Amino acid sequence: MLAGSAEKRSKAGTRKKVLLMGKSGAGKTSMRSIIFANFIARDTKRLGPTNDIEHCYVRFLGNLVLHLWDCGGQQAYVESYFQVQKDSIFRDLEVLIYVFDVDSRELEKDLMYYQKCVDAVKVESDAQRNNTSRIARVFCLIHKMDLISEENRKMKFNQICEAARDKTPSEIRVKFFQTSIWDETLYEAWSSIVHQLIPNVEAVENALCSFAQVIDAEEVLLFEKATFLVISKWDRGSVNMDEHRFEKISNIIKQFKLSCTKLAANFSSIEVRNKSFAAFIEQFTTNTYIMVIMTDTSVTSTAVLMNIQNARNLFEKIETSKPANGPGAVTNGISSPFR
Repeated sequence: MLAGSAEKRSKAGTRKKVLLMGKSGAGKTSMRSIIFANFIARDTKRLGPTNDIEHCYVRFLGNLVLHLWDCGGQQAYVESYFQVQKDSIFRDLEVLIYVFDVDSRELEKDLMYYQKCVDAVKVESDAQRNNTSRIARVFCLIHKMDLISEENRKMKFNQICEAARDKTPSEIRVKFFQTSIWDETLYEAWSSIVHQLIPNVEAVENALCSFAQVIDAEEVLLFEKATFLVISKWDRGSVNMDEHRFEKISNIIKQFKLSCTKLAANFSSIEVRNKSFAAFIEQFTTNTYIMVIMTDTSVTSTAVLMNIQNARNLFEKIETSKPANGPGAVTNGISSPFR
């Protein structure tokens, strides 16, 4: 998290504007605090309502800076957003994240607010069409799913998704997620959102794939250092695997890292072995951790750690370079040594 002269420092990187919107009490500030401010779920109970708009800057992977606008959802503020502040709020927008409270008793009002938001995104996009052809991306988080009985969650989720799609202009594509602060779904949603904002993400994925195949890994994950969000992953597509395992690992390791901090201990690496696999989590680049899963347990720890060390320099260069131009490019003259 950037503080003090954050805005000045952020200008050195690629700054992406992200709006976090939804009715009051939907859980916007709680999820932001868990992902970016190292809160644990039970501590969010002490958070008060957001007044007007709270700004924060979060640095990702060195060059990427997320400018988060957490917009309070009280009615007076909502009216101001569209009557007074509309131009400044929706200008130069990269991502809109709208949070629905799945247990809200005022869903129709919530949908009206959502419609105003996506309509404003379209109007601003039309006004800026001469400068950019890309419209802001929209994500809807159907939040507090833990309050709905498990057998009714899918039905309730689909109901809100369909209602929101009906309010969305045809030019805008929306991705929906079920979320709760009490499980890995929150990490799954935010990992997906942040992944699409990362410069050179294709180069990162290509290099990760090459690295995994050369060392004959079963799975490789790349985590952002501060949040432990999954920013890239590769696996061999083995069957009968938990589809949420990456986000579960992200959540577990983040909590373990916070526990280490409370004990004034530094978290640097983990190695787990049994007869079926060996797992390694290591600090990788300046801004990432890497997790390598090997099913060939005859491979020594020294060999795996040496391969991680040898790959580090390439990933550092990808993180700090400008986005590549043209399909299939790795990044401005940087080629993978794994190919």
